[in-house]
Amino acid sequence: MTLHQYDYIFAIGTFFALLDAFNNGATEFRARRTSYDVANSWATSVSSRSISYRQAMIFGTIFEMLGAITVGARTAETIKNGIIPNSAFQNNAGVQMLAFTCALAAASSWVMWCTRHSAHVSSTYSLVSAVAGVGVATVGASKVQWGWHDGKGLGAIFAGLGMAPVISGGFAATIFMLVKLVVHMRKNPVPWAVYTSPFFFLIASTICTLSIVYKGSPNLGLGKKPSWYIAAVTMGTGGGVAILAAIFFVPFVHSKVIKKDHSIRWWHFIFGPLLFKRPPPDHAERANVPNYAVVQHDKDLDESAAHSPELRAEDDSAKEHGVMSTASEAPKGSENSLANLEGTQKSYKELVAEGEARFNARLMKKRGPLGWAMRTLRDNPMGAGQMYELHNIKILAKRMPAMVVCGFLYGLHYDIHAAQSGIEGTPEGERMKRVYASAEKYSDEVEHTYSFVQVLTACTASFAHGANDIGNSVGPWAVIYGAWRTGNAAQAKAPVDVWQLAVLSATISLGLITYGYNIMKVMGNKITYHSPSRGSSMEMGAAITVLVFSQYSLPVSTSMCITGATVGVGLCNGTIKAVNFQRVGLLLFSWIMTIPIAGTIGGVLMGLFLNAPKF
Repeated sequence: MTLHQYDYIFAIGTFFALLDAFNNGATEFRARRTSYDVANSWATSVSSRSISYRQAMIFGTIFEMLGAITVGARTAETIKNGIIPNSAFQNNAGVQMLAFTCALAAASSWVMWCTRHSAHVSSTYSLVSAVAGVGVATVGASKVQWGWHDGKGLGAIFAGLGMAPVISGGFAATIFMLVKLVVHMRKNPVPWAVYTSPFFFLIASTICTLSIVYKGSPNLGLGKKPSWYIAAVTMGTGGGVAILAAIFFVPFVHSKVIKKDHSIRWWHFIFGPLLFKRPPPDHAERANVPNYAVVQHDKDLDESAAHSPELRAEDDSAKEHGVMSTASEAPKGSENSLANLEGTQKSYKELVAEGEARFNARLMKKRGPLGWAMRTLRDNPMGAGQMYELHNIKILAKRMPAMVVCGFLYGLHYDIHAAQSGIEGTPEGERMKRVYASAEKYSDEVEHTYSFVQVLTACTASFAHGANDIGNSVGPWAVIYGAWRTGNAAQAKAPVDVWQLAVLSATISLGLITYGYNIMKVMGNKITYHSPSRGSSMEMGAAITVLVFSQYSLPVSTSMCITGATVGVGLCNGTIKAVNFQRVGLLLFSWIMTIPIAGTIGGVLMGLFLNAPKF
């Protein structure tokens, strides 16, 4: 290959690496919107009402990049050299660049197609399968590392397909059962929740510190430290966080949930133990804590929807065609009222559209760029005829800036809980009501205490995601960059540069910020009932599993881990009815189908390029 061809391949490979990072773990695509795997780490937090969506974006971005930069290089090494041995390319840098570019293209294409059809797939196994398929087409099946290969071959990687969800579910169930036995089963669980909370801060901070110090990024040299140093730093950091929680967090929460002090503010935590002497209020029947019910109704949202032009137009159209919008409008005196009701119920798409219209109606009233953009799109619909018509060109000129603004800001203002009303009245909505009814509900005071713990566990889960899933994109990109820069295929053995980890982790975070809300509203509530105490257990179980696999350089799907943890905690309710196994079965089917399809796409692409006519 010529140097110009190297440049072209490098440019294409970089594009697909960024696309794969942005599309990392995409699980759903509806109405031009995509969701991303890192949002799995925050779906339980937002759905449990432990944290707002904007706060999730901030913390998610910080800990995603921290995990990627400090630990992410380990899983990248497996993607780079563990599946296709570097010697198989016979020092042909051009073929090596082309191989990993085709792998990125195949994985990105498969994930994007699945997101378009609302299929939940794993970007980790998509890329691993694509690399294996490319390896078969390039160097032959005999050269691909199908076995264990010191924990870096396909056998070890695909073993995680079965092990990761089970292990994650076991960890999460163990943690939640500990919470249940120590706190929830007490006659007065609120004090137990408050005074045992530092223990969970200890666990989360210890896991984070251990993953950074013990076998962390090769570029930071932390893996060369002696054992006593690793133990001292890890336990010191975990113990320090637990002590700070006992000094500042426990008195603050004690005043808020036990004394029921409505006047306390977040910044009062700086007073520490002095808050114990703060006099309780005279008349406080209930602590000032949120309502942690999963499905809630916003009356203001419904009222604003009643004045929404979109909904009024839909209702008028329905009446013109004789379609009733609610079951209450069915004729009560008719013998065939049931048949009439079944024939007049709205479709799933109509119910979801109504839910989105109710939410959009409130956003349009907001001041600022987003409100302006949404009003502009509403007031300037495309006219009749093709896009190249003069009147449509003028309209498009007005719509384009508004579309850009909506693309960047819509996700930051999305209300996950307002979107839940969109499934009411559908078979899935009824199924989830039965699932929620099978789960035991705990007091809001106890759940509020664990909402603070869940913020830390969610940060740990996001850190774990950055540590593991960054290798999906940065591994092939590092190979392509090294071969392009030096013209030497052996450069694939060189360590991954920190700036490469930073660039792609920032791209993943961009996907979280702009479109992460979609996965949160779907995965956060469609498997089992969520609450802060359950969510913190799920996230901690998933984070521990991901970090364990990362330390052994095994790429594992964060989606699989958080799903397994969710099922494990759901089963702790004591009945299988508390878990939506239909959704779990669909997830499992999509995971399995990813392996042969992504591998075939990658192999076919590479075979076409290698055997294309040459001039």
